[in-house]
Amino acid sequence: MFLMHFYGQTPQHDLTYSDVFLVPSQSDVGSRLSVDLSPQDGTGATIPLVSANMNAVTGPRLAATMARMGGLGILPQDLSTDAVAADITWVKQQPTFAASAFVFGPDATVEEVRRAIPPLPGLGVVVVADSGELIGAVSAEQVGRAVSDARVSDLVHSEATVLSVEEARDARAAFDILSTENGFGVVLDEGRVVGSLTAKQVMRSTVYRPFVDAHGRLAVGAAIGINGDVQGRARALIDAGVDVLVVDTAHGHQLHTMRAVERVRDIAPEGMPIVAGNVVTAAGVSDLVAAGASIIKVGVGPGAMCTTRMMTAVGRPQFSAVLETSAQARALGAAVWADGGVRYPRDVALALAAGGASVMIGSWFAGTVEAPGQYRTDPQGRLYKTSYGMASSKAVSQRFAQVDPLERARKMLFSEGISESRIYVDIERPSVEDLIDQITAGVRSSCTYAGAENLAQFTENALVGIQSAAGYDEGRALPQSW
Repeated sequence: MFLMHFYGQTPQHDLTYSDVFLVPSQSDVGSRLSVDLSPQDGTGATIPLVSANMNAVTGPRLAATMARMGGLGILPQDLSTDAVAADITWVKQQPTFAASAFVFGPDATVEEVRRAIPPLPGLGVVVVADSGELIGAVSAEQVGRAVSDARVSDLVHSEATVLSVEEARDARAAFDILSTENGFGVVLDEGRVVGSLTAKQVMRSTVYRPFVDAHGRLAVGAAIGINGDVQGRARALIDAGVDVLVVDTAHGHQLHTMRAVERVRDIAPEGMPIVAGNVVTAAGVSDLVAAGASIIKVGVGPGAMCTTRMMTAVGRPQFSAVLETSAQARALGAAVWADGGVRYPRDVALALAAGGASVMIGSWFAGTVEAPGQYRTDPQGRLYKTSYGMASSKAVSQRFAQVDPLERARKMLFSEGISESRIYVDIERPSVEDLIDQITAGVRSSCTYAGAENLAQFTENALVGIQSAAGYDEGRALPQSW
């Protein structure tokens, strides 16, 4: 299989996503919706997007949403084994045909609800009694208009739109119900709340295919480190039902990482994808594949929260890193996840064109409704969540909270990365579902420009040019006239 080729002269230096662009080719692909975005990485995902194993990015709610849309969420390694196992169990209990509802008790205050969801159209919460009986549903906009100390149950003034499981599974029936009501419905199974739905989410179910396991449950991944009882943690997560294990460390091309991969592979079920990283060279890929990894995580320093390159000078421009490593991975029967450096849908398309099977996204998802953490308000009244790098002092402090204080202090001395960054809510796209819509729409369109009906063809057909900074700037839309 041939990989992408350059339009004109082959570059003599490494490239970032901003340095390159896609040249349109002759195409007979008639519709963007006919493009198959399934990644060829052996996971079973149906879109090539993975949420990063960062504490501020992937919790159980975001992981469940990723799988429902066809992607994969990777739970972080910094939580206790029991906590991660519980998160895996929670994801497996979520419906594939409806969203995981934001459920509050009758005495929850408006202020508590506002910390969970922004007051924007299309969002809502479900209110249940202590007995579990449905009290009603309240739109996020209604919550936004109420006084902070009001009880959320006092905002329930009309009967909630209720769908049975059978109705929720029938896209036409569900859409007809929700498009004629208030657009937000509660899914009940014998009186028990199992999820919520909007008309837009029903529409999405006709476009996306959930990523499910052999038992029809939502798929989920989890990260483990390279220190401590690697096999014990891996075995516990496998027993909990994890579908993908990620052996994760900042410097993946070291003997300690390879030994950890070998230990995980020794106990993993046959066929379970084992991801390892991070590396940026073909040699790193070869060594990790030889140790037993089937997917290699690629990227050192491109992430928004990462200061590795400024602190250590270590790393590599991400487009070239993905290009080299994916070629080596394919030769060895493995795959690459491009981890970091994507800020726009174009960057995701370029990572896939370079040969990445999937693209891992971190900070871009951190401000969404589904991400962990609560919304805060800045002095200008704008809502945000906080994100931080996984090598930062905040992350290191959490990771080693149980070790000897002196040893923890020693480890924090060498921390890197941003300990707190504000990720503001996107008013137009507050949900990770909205961002996935935006990203996949761009990638589908990129495929049609390349004459590709699937991602394998896209990588084969992609024609990539090199541009100046002025060329990149010329492609930016202007928010106002000049």
